Amino acid sequence: MQRIPLTPDGYRKLKDDLDRLLKVERPRNIQAIAEARAHGDLSENAEYHAAKEQQSFLEGKIQELKAKIAMAQVIDPATIKQSKIAFGAKVKVLDVAADEEYVFILVGTEEADIKQCKISISSPVGRALIGKEIGDIATIKAPARTIDYEIIEISFE
Repeated sequence: MQRIPLTPDGYRKLKDDLDRLLKVERPRNIQAIAEARAHGDLSENAEYHAAKEQQSFLEGKIQELKAKIAMAQVIDPATIKQSKIAFGAKVKVLDVAADEEYVFILVGTEEADIKQCKISISSPVGRALIGKEIGDIATIKAPARTIDYEIIEISFE
């Protein structure tokens, strides 16, 4: 069984999503099925079929979340004391060619969200950054160009 690396925030988000599905969405769906069933003939009852389809989707999502939670390996970046980039690191880099700075937070694939600057450790950028230290250059070969990121700052928060 392959473990899923998660930060404490990512783990909490999965638990919150599961909790919401079990305590809010599932009861709401059960109520919708009961109301649709009360309308009579089920063979031509669109609301009933839609509610049953939603139930199937919800149960699948619940099972998926339970599996992810069971396989979670929670790693608290605040407990990591090292100078090399690893899971959970917040990294400030300089795009050498463009002279622009970026900040990336390395997380597992489950938590990756580019809008929050959270990139997967298995992404091309994440793989290039892992193990680097301040002052090192990480080279990423992208289709459009090759990008050299100079590591400016590493922190574990």
